[in-house]
Amino acid sequence: MSDYSHRRSRAAVRLCDASGKPLANADVSYKLVNHEFLFGCGAFDTLPATDVGIPADMETYQRDVKQDRQFYRERVQEWLGLFNYGTLPFYWGRFEPVEGHPATESRLRAARFLQSKGVRVKGHPLCWHTACADWLMAYDNDTILKKQLDRIQRDVTAFKGVVDMWDVINEVVIMPVFREDNAVSRICKQLGRVELVKQVFNAAKQANPDAVLLINDFNLSEKYRDLIAACLDAGVPISAIGLQTHQHQGYMGREKLEEVLERFSVFGLPLHFTENTLVSGHLMPPDIVDLNDYQVPEWPTTPEGEERQRREWREMYEILFAHPLVEAITGWDFADGAWLGAPSGLVRADNTPKPSYYELQHMVHEEWTSRGTLHTDENGVAELEGFRGEYSLEAGAAKGSCRLQKNAGAEPVPVALA
Repeated sequence: MSDYSHRRSRAAVRLCDASGKPLANADVSYKLVNHEFLFGCGAFDTLPATDVGIPADMETYQRDVKQDRQFYRERVQEWLGLFNYGTLPFYWGRFEPVEGHPATESRLRAARFLQSKGVRVKGHPLCWHTACADWLMAYDNDTILKKQLDRIQRDVTAFKGVVDMWDVINEVVIMPVFREDNAVSRICKQLGRVELVKQVFNAAKQANPDAVLLINDFNLSEKYRDLIAACLDAGVPISAIGLQTHQHQGYMGREKLEEVLERFSVFGLPLHFTENTLVSGHLMPPDIVDLNDYQVPEWPTTPEGEERQRREWREMYEILFAHPLVEAITGWDFADGAWLGAPSGLVRADNTPKPSYYELQHMVHEEWTSRGTLHTDENGVAELEGFRGEYSLEAGAAKGSCRLQKNAGAEPVPVALA
């Protein structure tokens, strides 16, 4: 079992009071309050919890969100009890169903709310053939490409400082041969995969040079690895590799997961497990090729399924947290009944937490946390050691904070407690 030492650091801190006087020979309690590692989940429920009306693009929600806003606020509070990283939807056809009328304000409200709670926010996706804007089909390919690039520059610029991480392009391996005609597949066929990826990444990079930019796919075969290699050879500024594991047909298991890690570690880039699904009901039949083709009237969660889901999430978290290149894990559905109506959440449809919720909460906030007491020397200096992230420090009624990072300098970090 890993000791997770690669997730930990140590640094000297110099503690002083509000006037700058060193806290000499003092006991100071410390506690990790926000991991550097990104423990995430789809944060779609933040939209009905924060929007002033019913979001036009929230097709998956069957409740009257205008009347049940408190229901979603309670769900979001449970979400915040576990995660520090959230994905918000920017599917073009739903984000901008009418050309020139994007749902910018609703997304900004949700993103700013999450940011105020210490959550890092990612937008998903900027370019994708599915959920594409239907009105694009009225234009020729050159115009479609221009509008796609303009859309990226507009939205990445508008959300700069609030959303600084993006799935730039989604599921490129299948994009040019996707079974349904759409504007993005058209331009992908014309330009080729690598050229389209290069143009959309360059547009995002130009709009926000400091953003974390991901390529994302569910095809975890050599085809995706070869595409990434070709994109990197072409100078595409990929910050991290997005890997999807929607496991509606059963947990992939340790061996296959480690094969995926080995396959995509060759680039030395950070790995983000961007969309991960484990169900707590019956498994989808293995002969289903496109998961979207599986339509059932009901897909209930079961006690035995919930126990299986708890075990599988724990193992998957342990494997991924132990790998030095993995920076983020995102469960896709927080609550049951979202995508495909599956029992894929960590909470049930009525907001009651499942065993998997409590298991992950215990892992993240109890097993993988750092807390204790520092004792300063005559100069107010002490050594802080623990999992990397943001720390709160307290001495009596005085409080302060600091961040424990990977490469701490030799000089003590000054921390004022007031």
